[in-house]
Amino acid sequence: MKAQYGILRFKKYKGPAISPIEAHNERTKEQYASNPDIDTIRSRYNLHLVQPQGRYREEVDRMIAAAHCRVRKDSVRVVEALVTASPEFFKDKSRSEIKAYFEYALKFLEGRQRPDTFLSAVIHMDEKTPHLHLCFVPLTPDGRLSAKEIIGNRKSLVKWQDEFWQHMVKQYPELERGESASQTGREHIPPRIFKEMTQLTKQKEQLDALLVGITPFNGKSRAAEISKVLDSYIPAVSKMRTELNRYQVAFTETAAENRQLKKKNKTLSASLDKATEGSVLKRLEDAKLRQDYEAALKTLDSIPPEVIRFYENRTQEPAMRHEV
Repeated sequence: MKAQYGILRFKKYKGPAISPIEAHNERTKEQYASNPDIDTIRSRYNLHLVQPQGRYREEVDRMIAAAHCRVRKDSVRVVEALVTASPEFFKDKSRSEIKAYFEYALKFLEGRQRPDTFLSAVIHMDEKTPHLHLCFVPLTPDGRLSAKEIIGNRKSLVKWQDEFWQHMVKQYPELERGESASQTGREHIPPRIFKEMTQLTKQKEQLDALLVGITPFNGKSRAAEISKVLDSYIPAVSKMRTELNRYQVAFTETAAENRQLKKKNKTLSASLDKATEGSVLKRLEDAKLRQDYEAALKTLDSIPPEVIRFYENRTQEPAMRHEV
């Protein structure tokens, strides 16, 4: 059975970002083209544990004015706590059981931050995994605006995580304590990366379909169509490698791989490296990213040489290929 984790994350927002966050959390848009994970048909199942009293920005300004605190132009005005759990935790749970989980998590947050600073707490049931967005104005007990004091540094965040797990495990003993950012040595991989990987996987499936049954005899006729897909696919794979490196999902480069690559085709100027196992890949989400990325590399490997040559000659740019 897969491990189940209770998850708590924080994000800070300055003034310009407040309205977009409200639009996402409160589902005020008619369409969400930038977020394909949202199923608007299920949005009616979203529910508030804390109902917003007005527009986020207006409420933020009201609370700050009432506190008479000093504010800089670049001050963090809203902190968002995201509460969720591993997908396996929610499997076979009813909506009332899911609501109870987030209500219990909210009790923890109410004990750590003044409830009168809460803007909204809404459970999203219309995405892949249920989650709670709690937005609050980071006002301290003595009326200062200080997200830094409330959320703290990396050490303080580990303490937040420890105490959150200690609270949740009393009611949900099946939950395990996940690795902290200080243990894994990297920041949490943002949801944007997983969405980009989803799009890359869709491109991979399209490319796989074009490669089915390809032979030296019909490869030339399919080369033009495949090359069109490669125009976006190759940069997307390269970008994903950069993103995973940024969040310290480790990749290695061997001299042997590069020698083989250059020997096989001198026009290829870069290789996509093979992901290695390591502590940063222990979390299930990270492992899934790695698997999807490696699958994308294998698809590049399966492209016949004559198609690669066609692509290179057409674009006059070096293609990218991976050698195992």
